[in-house]
Amino acid sequence: MEEPAIPEGLTRDRGKTLRAPLLLDLLAAELPDASIALDFRDRWELLVATVLSAQSTDVKVNEVTPGLFAAFDGPEAVAAATQEEIEAHISSLGLFRQKARNLRAIAALLLERHGGEVPDTMEELIALPGVARKTANVVLSNGFGRNDGVVVDTHVARLARRLRLTRHEDAVRIERDLMRLFPAARWLEVSDLLIHHGRRTCTARSPRCGDCVIEPLCPSSREAGCTDKR
Repeated sequence: MEEPAIPEGLTRDRGKTLRAPLLLDLLAAELPDASIALDFRDRWELLVATVLSAQSTDVKVNEVTPGLFAAFDGPEAVAAATQEEIEAHISSLGLFRQKARNLRAIAALLLERHGGEVPDTMEELIALPGVARKTANVVLSNGFGRNDGVVVDTHVARLARRLRLTRHEDAVRIERDLMRLFPAARWLEVSDLLIHHGRRTCTARSPRCGDCVIEPLCPSSREAGCTDKR
């Protein structure tokens, strides 16, 4: 993808409505392969991996899920397993005891209410233990190809504030602002691109503004005299 040119007169100080589409196009050209970093083979594995990713890195989750999925190959096996058996496979993750409880409860509810299948609506997903809106958005967008919202993790929240696409700290309000700025067809792209850019370039402690493709449009860059590290 050819990198889009920044129109003359469009600067970091112009409104977010003008900057937002070009920010996304510039990142898409820079990161054409940006996609979810979690490893999964089906919707069940996607749901499990996303639940496990809370307060854990995707890299660490990808280390434990092969053994977990080999031992318990679906909701039936997880629902039948003991708490200790699940914990043994995920003990290196943060909050592993709570996550093991949630996985067993999720599996039981899928069997009871959904015929063992992962549901495809926001309402049904967030009714599952340990599944909030962020997790539901990940499953709906990556598992079902549905654009019901924008995944707001720590990277997306940080970049949305640094780029002045939102003034909010709350994830739900940040998501609403991003949904207003970008067309629904690109909401998954928004999440993937901001997450990858946040991991690689616009990091929390030491953002690499000199290597940033969207720096000319960023109100928080060092060139703008700002070192916003939120």
